[in-house]
Amino acid sequence: MNWIILIIAGLFEVGFAACLGKAKHATGTTATWWYIGFMVCLTISMLLLIKATQTLPIGTAYAVWTGIGAVGTVLVGIFVFKEAADFWRVFFLATLILSVVGLKFVSN
Repeated sequence: MNWIILIIAGLFEVGFAACLGKAKHATGTTATWWYIGFMVCLTISMLLLIKATQTLPIGTAYAVWTGIGAVGTVLVGIFVFKEAADFWRVFFLATLILSVVGLKFVSN
């Protein structure tokens, strides 16, 4: 169950990074709402990470959490913010995914 909580925490990390990206291009009230979204996602992500680390090893949980956040944020950048998806970027994204999956398999 804590692996599921950790995955959800990682998805909320993607959410707070995406909110920052949207807030950067917004002004006025719209920017304020994106910053509020950032704070909500950040809070939920941290609380879920704390919950997950009660039974998972902290090193593995943190690496998986940041890995999900990094991969998800790059994918949001590519698909939402129209950032480049060249060979090397995709290659290193794949190696990051393999590393996160590998950590899960070698952990208790």
